[in-house]
Amino acid sequence: MQKGLTAALERYPWTDGERVAALGASYGGYMINWIAGNWPDRFRCLVNHDGLFNTRSMYFETEELWFPECDTQGTTWETPKVYEKNNPVNFVENWQTPMLVIHGAKDYRVVESQGIGAFTALQRQGIPSKFLYFPDENHWVLKPQNSIQWYETVIGWLDQWVKGEGTD
Repeated sequence: MQKGLTAALERYPWTDGERVAALGASYGGYMINWIAGNWPDRFRCLVNHDGLFNTRSMYFETEELWFPECDTQGTTWETPKVYEKNNPVNFVENWQTPMLVIHGAKDYRVVESQGIGAFTALQRQGIPSKFLYFPDENHWVLKPQNSIQWYETVIGWLDQWVKGEGTD
């Protein structure tokens, strides 16, 4: 990702490398949580939609056990080092970038506690953050009125931190 961003900024010189945000959903949301702890000073803000926050606890919460078992070649007790190596929760002390966290209550793939955990970590550290919660949505935002709210919130967050002064 770092090489990709560097290449894009070099290829498109009209882009402003100082006004960069990162957004991700599902695995992309996991990557946002990982980026927050491993590349904490590159982005003006982050948007995490339904992202994994703790790979170990996620193993016991998901409806799709084949995902983590395939990705890590085992269970949390068979391959604990693999689960912990890139576990975003292990890098929370490095977080500093403002983050919008979005989650749906009916998401059984990446359960809501993953989003609540990320938001709690942000709040406890005093990092500017917002939690957009959909009690009637799952892994995707499907209802028209919720989609409007999703877009308005995400665009507002980006405007605030990328275009604006970046105050909470």
